[in-house]
Amino acid sequence: MYKLIAIDLDGTLLDDKKRIPIENLQIVHELIDKGYEVVIATGRRYWSAKELTKDIKRHMTILANNGSIARNSEDDSIIIKKYLRVEDFKVIIEEGKRRGLQPIIHVDNYEEGYDLVIELDRSHESYHNYLSSNENRFKQVETHLELEDVKILAVVYVGNKETLKNFHFHINDRYPSKYSSHVIENIKIAEALLEIMNPLGSKWITLMEYAKEKGIKPEEIITIGDDNNDIEMIKNSGLGIAMKNSSPMVKKIAKIISEKDNNESGVAFELKRVLNI
Repeated sequence: MYKLIAIDLDGTLLDDKKRIPIENLQIVHELIDKGYEVVIATGRRYWSAKELTKDIKRHMTILANNGSIARNSEDDSIIIKKYLRVEDFKVIIEEGKRRGLQPIIHVDNYEEGYDLVIELDRSHESYHNYLSSNENRFKQVETHLELEDVKILAVVYVGNKETLKNFHFHINDRYPSKYSSHVIENIKIAEALLEIMNPLGSKWITLMEYAKEKGIKPEEIITIGDDNNDIEMIKNSGLGIAMKNSSPMVKKIAKIISEKDNNESGVAFELKRVLNI
């Protein structure tokens, strides 16, 4: 019997216009009303995830920044937090600079009104439109290396797929167990996106910590996603579902590959079928 459903946002619960299709919204409401624990598991920062799910008029837990932080959507209280050590953060910044890369730093300053820290103008080509023109929850600094006592959730680089993949492999080879990182490919603003976090910052690890507190076992969890940061949770949960629009690596390990994509309410289609709703 399934008790918890963890759902990714971009490319999964959201359509390409970043809205929740009505069928998906209805199924989420129905599942919560039936007593299922519904968790949003996303690479997005908490503020962004909460904004995009504001039409869900129920209590939820949001695992943001790929599990680096989890908050209660009703009162924003922190449930789980995992920050990068400042010394490890500075190593990554130096490694990135040697490759001519400009990072976007995700920080846990939700209450202070900002979540991102950058060095250059937000419209700089290095950021590939990662920060929209109406973005106001950011702080611009002279240099990231001056940051001290900062609650760092993730270091993000956007750009060329091969460059970022090589950087990702280098991090894993040279600094084993110091970081959790992955390359996202199902994005539209650039070829790829590299995210680097605390070594325990993963959707699945944090989801398991949360589930354990609720007395829920791995086999009682359904996970749904589309990109490489979803692989671990889709592979290890009781039922891992890949969207039709998923990356090849996600489809390879999923127990179910949906007939529907994120623009066709694939989440609702699969959950109704699996849970006989």
